[in-house]
Amino acid sequence: MSEQYLTVTALTKYLKRKMELDPHLRNVWLRGEISNFKLHTRGHMYLTIKDDQARMQAVMFAGSNKNLTFMPENGMNVLVRGEVNVFESYGQYQLYIKEMEPDGIGALYLAFEQLKEKLENKGFFDPVHKKPIPPIPKHIGVITSPTGAAVRDILTTITRRFPLADATVLPVLVQGPNAAASITGAIEQANQMDLFDVLIVGRGGGSIEELWSFNEEIVATAIFNSKIPIISAVGHETDTTISDFVADLRAPTPTGAAEMAVPSRLELLDRTSELERRLQRALSGLYSEHEKTLKRLMSSYAFRYPQQLVSQKEQQLDTASERLQRTFDNQLTRLGTNLRQLDLRLMQQHPERQVETASTDVKLLEKNLQRAMGWIVDKEKVDLSTMISKLSLLNPLEIMKRGFSVPYSNDGAIIKSVQQLDKGDQLSIRLADGVANCQVIDTKENRNE
Repeated sequence: MSEQYLTVTALTKYLKRKMELDPHLRNVWLRGEISNFKLHTRGHMYLTIKDDQARMQAVMFAGSNKNLTFMPENGMNVLVRGEVNVFESYGQYQLYIKEMEPDGIGALYLAFEQLKEKLENKGFFDPVHKKPIPPIPKHIGVITSPTGAAVRDILTTITRRFPLADATVLPVLVQGPNAAASITGAIEQANQMDLFDVLIVGRGGGSIEELWSFNEEIVATAIFNSKIPIISAVGHETDTTISDFVADLRAPTPTGAAEMAVPSRLELLDRTSELERRLQRALSGLYSEHEKTLKRLMSSYAFRYPQQLVSQKEQQLDTASERLQRTFDNQLTRLGTNLRQLDLRLMQQHPERQVETASTDVKLLEKNLQRAMGWIVDKEKVDLSTMISKLSLLNPLEIMKRGFSVPYSNDGAIIKSVQQLDKGDQLSIRLADGVANCQVIDTKENRNE
């Protein structure tokens, strides 16, 4: 019974084989709108193709999308060709896209607009990067097809307008799948040669497909990175390419590019003649002005009476010489006076004079010091006598000479009160000229009321 059941893998493989064998699914053409667009880091494009009622998963591998001339975007209506098959891992069918182009607008036009916007955002068209075209180039590089009418028009115009300039053709392919690489290589080679003053890059007119190599990003990058100024001359006046926007100068035609690259010989001759006439007028005016100046000088006093002028100047020289001598003598006298004053000041400051002055000052100071010391000693003597007199007045011996005495007990203590004495006590009385030993007969205390 279990043999009736299939695995999911087996059923998916069966459906995949069915789709691969169906010729209608092997080459499918669809029109729809892009949504959920995603560009993988490996270059694969994953997206959804939808209309108002249905949607389908789709993938365009890097091997198929490398030739796209535009970048798909969400919301873009496209025409696609591919095959429908099953993605086994998820068991869902999806469209494997082989070719894609915009619906309702040419793919080349869309690619042109997308690249134009991209390079403009990078600053490739900014005037600040435009290099000036040299007014009189010595050597011109012409990057174009060696067989087209454009190269003949450019070389003929350069020879006619300015035959002094050299022109070298760097032959390139101007249309086809290898044209962009050929043009890029020629621009880089010209920069490496360091030979050219200006480059003309272009070709004759044609369809947008024929001019497409000048809309490639590698060509635009080479023009932008060129150190040599580049004039773009692609197609007719109404044709516009990416190279025109990036180049330092755009010419409407190859012939116009040659006219912009070199000046006109006739115009230079006319300008030279005009400059010559202006120079002659200027020199004539300058000559007349200097002639007038010379006549004025010749009619002056110095040229009419040179001897008088010389005599006058000699007299002025004598006066100036005398004034100089007086000034010199006065200056010498003043300097002599200053020197004597300085010598006097120096002698006053001479060390011997300083020593003499210091010695005199020392002697005077010693005399003053001795006088001051004598005065201090005398004063101290007087003070000492005064103090001795005061001390003599307070000396107990002097007091006892006036009739006073001091009693002592047997133990040597001074008797200050009768309360220290008892009847029969032995006393020693010190008098001015000796000591008297006594015995207390009686004591009597004074009572002051």
